[in-house]
Amino acid sequence: MGILEKIAEIEREISRTQKNKATEYHLGLLKAKLAKYRAQLLEPSKSAGAKGEGFDVMKSGDARVALIGFPSVGKSTFLSLMTSTESEAASYEFTTLTCIPGVIEYKGANIQLLDLPGIIEGAAQGKGRGRQVIAVARTADVVIMMLDATKGDVQRELLEKELESVGIRLNRCKPNIYFKPKKGGGLSYNSTVPLTHCSEKLVQLILHEYKIFNAEVLFREDSTPDEFIDVIVGNRVYMPCLYVYNKVDQISIEEVDRLARRPNSVVISCGMKLNLDYLLEQLWEYLALICIYTKKRGERPDFGDPIIMRRGASVEHVCHRIHRTLASQFKYALVWGTSTKYSPQRVGLTHIMEHEDVIQIVKK
Repeated sequence: MGILEKIAEIEREISRTQKNKATEYHLGLLKAKLAKYRAQLLEPSKSAGAKGEGFDVMKSGDARVALIGFPSVGKSTFLSLMTSTESEAASYEFTTLTCIPGVIEYKGANIQLLDLPGIIEGAAQGKGRGRQVIAVARTADVVIMMLDATKGDVQRELLEKELESVGIRLNRCKPNIYFKPKKGGGLSYNSTVPLTHCSEKLVQLILHEYKIFNAEVLFREDSTPDEFIDVIVGNRVYMPCLYVYNKVDQISIEEVDRLARRPNSVVISCGMKLNLDYLLEQLWEYLALICIYTKKRGERPDFGDPIIMRRGASVEHVCHRIHRTLASQFKYALVWGTSTKYSPQRVGLTHIMEHEDVIQIVKK
């Protein structure tokens, strides 16, 4: 029996099993086996076959955004509208066969946008070059999931399931679980909150499935067995996702209103160029980028060429971005903007910068 058949059999068993107190250990064990087989499926085969051509695109700009969606939902049209790159768009499926990069210039930042080939059902198992598409999506900072507004919620559920099965967790935080395998001493299990989904016996069963008998486990939040398995496997990617419903000019205004009110969702129309500016604003928020302007002593700030950093960046990060030796020669900095109590404020290396702050660095 191949891995795919084993996965299908376990999924059937999970759907057949009733979820109650008596079956939670059995379900936990099945989920651990399922995660194990899926990990094997993603590993390249040991047999030395000819290497397939991947979508290796060099990372450039300040952030990377991947466009994922079924064929013919408007990904290439969106790329051509937002960037100066022309991606072939036609009324038949699989017009795009490789990864086409483009650059969005917004608020002084260069955001790399990747137009990936359409995903079909079964992409996680490698159908329709699905593995290469998903491998590129793992390297992005934000995923834009392009959906056809005329198709309802079917596409969204299928795509989420495909990405979930290869270890991409959308709009979720990393579980707050401390896990450390040890050489000996058995299982040390503890929790700082009351647990409703996991118990010590279930944790032990899941660890045994992975041949781990000595470990330290501390739950800092009420997590599910699936989240605990993610922590053990350790190669999961947690990334923000923006659900973009295209072709809203073809549906009723009530349906547009319903889709627009869903969390993490934006409605657009590439054909009629509707709501694209709002989508860019949302994308900027999801990427968590900030602009920082520099200033020389006795001169006006340089508002033409901002430094693009991630939200939560300190003065030290700004120094490293300007020049790697600047932090060692740093004496103090003067900052104007919303991150200070008064302007200008004299700050040290640990001061956290905010959007559109102005900084003047004084060296020793």
